[in-house]
Amino acid sequence: MKIILAAPRGFCAGVNMAIESLDLALQAFGAPVYVYHEIVHNKYVVETFRDKGAVFVNSLSEVPPGSHLLFSAHGVSPEIRRVARERKLTAIDATCPLVTKVHLEAIKFAKQGYTILLIGHEGHDEVVGTMGEAPEAIVLVESVEHADRLEFGPDAKLAYLTQTTLSVDDANRIIDRLKARFPQLVGPPKEDICYATQNRQEAVREL
Repeated sequence: MKIILAAPRGFCAGVNMAIESLDLALQAFGAPVYVYHEIVHNKYVVETFRDKGAVFVNSLSEVPPGSHLLFSAHGVSPEIRRVARERKLTAIDATCPLVTKVHLEAIKFAKQGYTILLIGHEGHDEVVGTMGEAPEAIVLVESVEHADRLEFGPDAKLAYLTQTTLSVDDANRIIDRLKARFPQLVGPPKEDICYATQNRQEAVREL
């Protein structure tokens, strides 16, 4: 059997940074180090860190006050940061810089009075964090069909942002439909989908 490996492949720089951050935290502080949600969607990596003393949690109520807590590459909402401070947790922020970029864009557009159409998957850790930056201003759009159901007038101030890990083709189809329906729609100066997501999708196409 011949096995062909795509190139590039493997984790993106943001995930590698988060993995390294957790490794360093365990070395510096010892176990346990708590992690808000899984460090990466990879069972082997998660189990390896569990064996080293990482504790993955879905709620900060599971973290004892005063503990060390790492935020994964997916990022978190301002509310999670507030609760972490309230519980006197030592937070280690391993949020991917590209996710932080989307958070800052959401804050900027919301302050400028835009309704933000966030293209992404409901319940995804990254999307939950981004929506937490401006919950009153953000509308989640998951598909072209969803885009077709949106109702905004011609004078509505609309901006779009995307989850960083989407299929490029799927995201572009949704963006194109939104632009066709709402010509006033504006977007970020540079697209939000991670370059690693894009080049790995292109590598699969080439196979």
